[in-house]
Amino acid sequence: MSEFKQEMIRFPASRITEIGKALSGDLRVRILEALGDRPMSVSQLAEALGVTQPTMTVNVQMLELAGLVVSAPGANREKICSVTCKSILLELPVKPGDGLHRMEEIHMPIGMYSRCSIQPTCGMAGKDGTIIGSIDDPRVFYMPERIEASLLWFSGTGSIEYYFANSLPPGVPLDELRLRAEICSEAPSFNMSWPSDISLYVNDLLVGTWRSPGDFGDRKGKLTPDRWFHGTEYGALTEWKVTADGGYVNGLHAAATTVADLNLQYLEPIRVRFEVSKEAEHRGGLNLFGSGFGDYPQDIVLSFVRSIDR
Repeated sequence: MSEFKQEMIRFPASRITEIGKALSGDLRVRILEALGDRPMSVSQLAEALGVTQPTMTVNVQMLELAGLVVSAPGANREKICSVTCKSILLELPVKPGDGLHRMEEIHMPIGMYSRCSIQPTCGMAGKDGTIIGSIDDPRVFYMPERIEASLLWFSGTGSIEYYFANSLPPGVPLDELRLRAEICSEAPSFNMSWPSDISLYVNDLLVGTWRSPGDFGDRKGKLTPDRWFHGTEYGALTEWKVTADGGYVNGLHAAATTVADLNLQYLEPIRVRFEVSKEAEHRGGLNLFGSGFGDYPQDIVLSFVRSIDR
């Protein structure tokens, strides 16, 4: 991967806060130092810097989101990390609209959904890896115990919808709405080659469709409980966002829906729906991971991004 390293990357003023956060931790600076000479796996970095793999995963993720590190599957499907450049240039804001951004986040436990359309096979598990209710019984998705779920899944087609509060004061303009979730397909046991077209809708408007390549179970999830032995182990951290230019999935333009189209209202919930449609080319279900399962210590994160100078 090192042959793709650039001498310098220029970042716009709107990225200053994001870059600053990524560089504000000593461990993350040490990660960049360790990757300066050669790409390394997450486990190699953890061993070299004397930290646990979950801690390393979180910090590598922050560097990835800032654009300072990129990752790709290695020979054993382990994540191999590499720096993107030798130096960076940050542009300072010089006119309205170029300025810094303020971000507010809401973290939603995966069991706190408001609506769902689920058919077998399906199920949920708690943070300790125990099954909630019974496997392949859709009634479980209406039980009070669902609030404790750290993993939920359904095969084929279906949907699950969350209601988020609008955290912005009335009249405050929104630049971007972002959502991050760890997610993958759902196959019998697991199957690394089991594509599923997972779409995200906000207020019933399509933000974009991510094609999950498979149901990941070839290794133990970094946070997955030891007693869990049902195949699926981890997902891919996926980001959808809506801007003035449209909807994006992992940085790639995916839909025409804009922030203005969402028609966000101060007193109305923001409805976020994950769906595998009956019309999808690949109807491979989904697994949705909470903070106690998979590779990333997070639930569903909805971020409100706006310019500080507004």
